[in-house]
Amino acid sequence: MNNLNAMPDTPSGAENLAATPAFSPLYQQIKGLILQSLQSGEWKPGESIPSEIELASRFRVSQGTVRKAIDELASGNLLVRRQGKGTYVATHAEQHVQYRFLKLAPDTGGLDSEGPAQREIVDCKRLRATADIARALALRSGDPVLQVRRVLSFAGAPTILEDLWLPGNPFKGLTAERLSVYHGPMYALFETEFGVRMVRAEEKIRAVLPDATQQDLLRVPLGTPLLSVERVAYTYNDTPMELRRGLYRTENHHYRNALS
Repeated sequence: MNNLNAMPDTPSGAENLAATPAFSPLYQQIKGLILQSLQSGEWKPGESIPSEIELASRFRVSQGTVRKAIDELASGNLLVRRQGKGTYVATHAEQHVQYRFLKLAPDTGGLDSEGPAQREIVDCKRLRATADIARALALRSGDPVLQVRRVLSFAGAPTILEDLWLPGNPFKGLTAERLSVYHGPMYALFETEFGVRMVRAEEKIRAVLPDATQQDLLRVPLGTPLLSVERVAYTYNDTPMELRRGLYRTENHHYRNALS
């Protein structure tokens, strides 16, 4: 970003931004520059970013332009504004962010009413990506991936069975033991120990019947319908970093989402 510090407060001043079209609004270009700093780790999750005045001076734009860029990043849950304190990089370690990607809620009470999920790591192994896993993670068939299977229980009842696939290289050193002893959100572990922050996800949902192994792990009778949720989670620049396939019991829970 050092070659961008002399950008004037006009769209034409963005001619040297190779990664950003010159016709995009100026605040969008500033948003892209801030995203570059987030991706490079200049400001890590949980840390404060420079003030609007400092960023305006750095990029040679107006404070209002910076504010609009930060507003969009905050609305996308990438930054968090704290009244009287400044703006911080969002982190999955924060309480209000922990359940951002967990859409299964109890029929009575909120997500907090059940307390934290009890987690059991069933399996964790390294293998070669099959064609469908490689396609979802933008890898090549045969590239190394880490596969994790775990069960999440609430009030002692197995409720979610998840299979996860992670690119092997960014997650070197991640083991079943490390996952078992870590008591925070998994995405917070990815942030703090592997420098990977999940910023958005796409999901596909359908009803399915469990196979015999899935039935045993979730302790449901054969033929019990389950909710299947397949999620691809992305880090910055829409880079896929996780494929997750979950089976959800819904006799006492429901899948909830907010549409706008």
